Amino acid sequence: MSAETYVRPAGVHPPLDYPQYRSSVLRAPKQPLVRLPHGPTETTGPLLGAERVTAADADLTTRHAGEPLGERIIVTGRVLDSDGRPVPDTLIEIWQANASGRYAHHVDDHPAPLDPNFDGAGRCMTDSQGRYRFVTIKPGAYPWRNHLNAWRPAHIHFSLFGTAFTQRLVTQMYFPGDPLFAQDPIFNSIPDAGARHRLISRFDLDTTVPDWALAFQWDIVLRGRDATAFEAEEAR
Repeated sequence: MSAETYVRPAGVHPPLDYPQYRSSVLRAPKQPLVRLPHGPTETTGPLLGAERVTAADADLTTRHAGEPLGERIIVTGRVLDSDGRPVPDTLIEIWQANASGRYAHHVDDHPAPLDPNFDGAGRCMTDSQGRYRFVTIKPGAYPWRNHLNAWRPAHIHFSLFGTAFTQRLVTQMYFPGDPLFAQDPIFNSIPDAGARHRLISRFDLDTTVPDWALAFQWDIVLRGRDATAFEAEEAR
């Protein structure tokens, strides 16, 4: 038995080969893609249930001996389908740079300080209404070697799992008013201006906790006219 393979709509998601994003040219396939049928093995399991995820996994500020440096923020939102219905029990993972714009990863040699109290990774499950919530530190911008004086806007990477690993989707959330949008080829590789705007979170005063943390709200829409732009798997 074979399930139908979903075909990504054109004009919403970033292409595999975007010359301004230099490394995509090296990674992009040189031959037409071959779409393989998905059977039960590809579309079911392994289950990623709530028993594997704890509440502490969603708070990136309390897992070490001290508090991390930087601006504490709360990031909330909903995962919705194309009809606006909530998508419950979905595993969301995030990873990000610290407040200085450096990842806790051995290949990141940006000369900015590492934070011993911040590892930059978290996860949670959406609730029955498709809602998620993270407490973290607002990431800093950082330089990269794509072009002269290139800097990435502050962003948080999001990964969503469905019912199988083949359904994994990866995207990035940005912050409002960032001056680096115009010169960032990853952000601008998304063809549609409306789709690019949907990657920008909004400041959320109602969720902001007085004297403690600012809040940002960002919904993730799966498929449909208002779909969130996701990275192509071959370009990750």
